[in-house]
Amino acid sequence: MKKIVISGGNRLEGRVKISGAKNAAVAILPAAILSEGVSVIENIPDISDISLMCEILSQIGARVRFLGKHEVEIDSKDVCEHKVDFDNMRKMRASCYLLGSLLGRFGRACVSMPGGCDFGVRPIDQHIKGFSALGAKCEVSGGVISAECIKLKGANIYFDVSSVGATVNVMLAAVKSEGCTVIENAAKEPHVVDLANFLNSMGADVCGAGTDEIKIKGVKHLNGTSYSIIPDQIEAGTFLAATLACGGDVTVDNVITKHLEPITAKLEEIGAKIETYDDSVRLVFDGSLNRCNVKTMPYPGFPTDMQPQITAVLLRAKGTSIVSESVWDHRFRYISELIRMGASASVDGRVAIIEGVDELSGTNVKSVDLRAGASLIIAGLSSKGMTVVENASCVERGYENITGKLASLGADIRISEFKDNRSVSAG
Repeated sequence: MKKIVISGGNRLEGRVKISGAKNAAVAILPAAILSEGVSVIENIPDISDISLMCEILSQIGARVRFLGKHEVEIDSKDVCEHKVDFDNMRKMRASCYLLGSLLGRFGRACVSMPGGCDFGVRPIDQHIKGFSALGAKCEVSGGVISAECIKLKGANIYFDVSSVGATVNVMLAAVKSEGCTVIENAAKEPHVVDLANFLNSMGADVCGAGTDEIKIKGVKHLNGTSYSIIPDQIEAGTFLAATLACGGDVTVDNVITKHLEPITAKLEEIGAKIETYDDSVRLVFDGSLNRCNVKTMPYPGFPTDMQPQITAVLLRAKGTSIVSESVWDHRFRYISELIRMGASASVDGRVAIIEGVDELSGTNVKSVDLRAGASLIIAGLSSKGMTVVENASCVERGYENITGKLASLGADIRISEFKDNRSVSAG
């Protein structure tokens, strides 16, 4: 079992290069099978979710070849299977995007309900609403989702809630449909825009991505392409949050600064000094943390995937901070682990109330999901003594070499392998 061992108290300094966006990559890889040609995708993050998605694509007939650590070639000519291995599907949420891509390619798809991090019910009603509007017959039985249609036809689709997953899935299904599809109340996140750009590079006709109305004119064929994925705004935000929690002077390179604005605005409110350049952001902080209220919202609001990290920063802020979660039902399960470190916090449904404390103490904690793991790392870096974060593989799902990158900034952090359930004493 992998665990992350941290000796807290070090100031962070230096530069760190941000990897490709996980949330974009896990949508773009399934999109590649809509073409019957060869696509080369660059700036792929070296994380376990990407390895798993490539394994799934191989199982349905794609030829997947890594040209380098961050570059993959996908030959989709021989993809012939519309059913996906259920065991792998249950390991990651984004595997549900294969439903849209297989439906768009073959007119039928059969996948299991999405898995991944467990922080609430993952309704697929908006996905099914979209597929049904395109003419597909959908069934959900025994944890399996099936969709089938002789010929998908464009339609006007209004989502009851802004859903990234449903927006992505309907885009994937609609690009080769007959006629025009209009998605209203569409998700506007950067990775939705990146997917649209990738599809257009293959010959699709998608416009309006990044607004609440996306128009898709169906085409008969899509070609292979070469494409580079956008940088990961959540990874960048995580390193900036860690610097604010620990104090320091860190520059994150290879970013799109516009995507970071919802995050950096809140970090400045807490006390950070932010300097923005063409493709990098510098954060400097040495002082006292200010209280702050945060509410997660769909883009361009504060991202839910940064909620646990900013909560870790606020643990030692002066006064009372309120963090509200508007996207997921059970995303505060990690709070009980922070309390073990000396945090003063309480949760009422989708709201966490944080009373700032003078000091946190390292101890043994367990990551309950990907971003919760990042929160525990940040808390450990800013604590006194040793912190051991169990279930490190959870963090590796979405962060490329997070321990190595933090160590390069001066953190005392490492991955350790444990052969049994014995824990490391905090000191």
